[in-house]
Amino acid sequence: MRILILGINHAPEPVGIGPYTAGAVAALAAAGHEVQLVTAKPYYPGWAHAPGCSGTLYSRETRGRTTIWRCPLYVPRQPSGARRVAHHLSFALAALPPMLAAAARFRPQLVLTVAPCLLSVPVAKLAARIAGAPLWIHVQDFEVEAAFATGLLEGAGPLARLAHAFEAMALKSAHIASSISPQMCRRLEQKGVPAERVVEFRNWAELDTITPLGVPSGYRSEWGLGNRHVALYSGNIANKQGIEILVEAAHRLAHREDIVFVICGEGPNRARLEARAAALTNVQFHPLQPAERMGALLGLASVHLLPQSAGAADLVLPSKLANMLASGRPVVATAAAGSGLACEVEGCGLVTPPGDPAAMAEAIATLIDDGLRSEAMGVAARRRAEARWSRRAILDGFVAQVEAVAA
Repeated sequence: MRILILGINHAPEPVGIGPYTAGAVAALAAAGHEVQLVTAKPYYPGWAHAPGCSGTLYSRETRGRTTIWRCPLYVPRQPSGARRVAHHLSFALAALPPMLAAAARFRPQLVLTVAPCLLSVPVAKLAARIAGAPLWIHVQDFEVEAAFATGLLEGAGPLARLAHAFEAMALKSAHIASSISPQMCRRLEQKGVPAERVVEFRNWAELDTITPLGVPSGYRSEWGLGNRHVALYSGNIANKQGIEILVEAAHRLAHREDIVFVICGEGPNRARLEARAAALTNVQFHPLQPAERMGALLGLASVHLLPQSAGAADLVLPSKLANMLASGRPVVATAAAGSGLACEVEGCGLVTPPGDPAAMAEAIATLIDDGLRSEAMGVAARRRAEARWSRRAILDGFVAQVEAVAA
């Protein structure tokens, strides 16, 4: 079959949505389908064009059954709300020519677009109409609600009403709409997508390459951590995470010489976070680590940290959670009771209220001081990853659903 995919993020971006779009494309190609992908030049998570990507406006590469078109886009150095809108709009406009060309020449049997960015849905819809193909919208996060909930966009007036109306119109235009958790799938239904059109398509864990370490991680000696317990955060450093709570929790545990906070990541809030932690001796910052060393990095943790702001509950489900669980280490997450994140972590760690650094610090200390409980939760975390986050099972199900819809 011929599948056309539109998504702003793709490999070689190491974290976020990119690896999952790349995995879906690879799975479709491995199943024998022809795939054309229209994506942006890589920029995430550093919010800067990757080296070597600032030459020609458009580029095209072919790998076996897959053709990848890369489009130019505006990348703000400090991605405020208005600048993010401009960023997404620039991609939607740049994606229009290759999407229309693919619709006319490639004649896809299915058009799939990934949100974010939602502003590119009309482009995908037009391509689907030209090709006479169904449209599938895959929602990685509800960007409109998340933007207002986390303060990227402000106001409850005409702007908010217009944004929500556009979101509803875009989502209801899909023949199929999918998202990454049961709670987010229910939210699609609440936004007007008929239940029979909603499917779950989870992100996955790298169960083969990320396994519980039986020996100390090599990062201990590299970063001079000694025998201290590590409270680890690795990933994007942005608004949706409510990540400032990590520094506040570190303040509360500064007297514990046996605990060190390690924060690995890039993002628009990193400089601000480093400034807030400047006086602390129990916090280390490091850049994102290579994908081939992710197992050693996640195995460094005594406890994984997964902050999420209160407003982002069930608007996003952090993709990093799957690999945290796969590493066989307990998780301390900030999440509202009953939210999707809280349900995923239950039994595999502790959940504390968003915006409560004292509760997070107490949970970290509890798990570190109770070795037996921590070990049991780590074992449960690995089992949950195997049961719910298997790459092979998730992608096999996705390919089967794509084949059914495209047929």
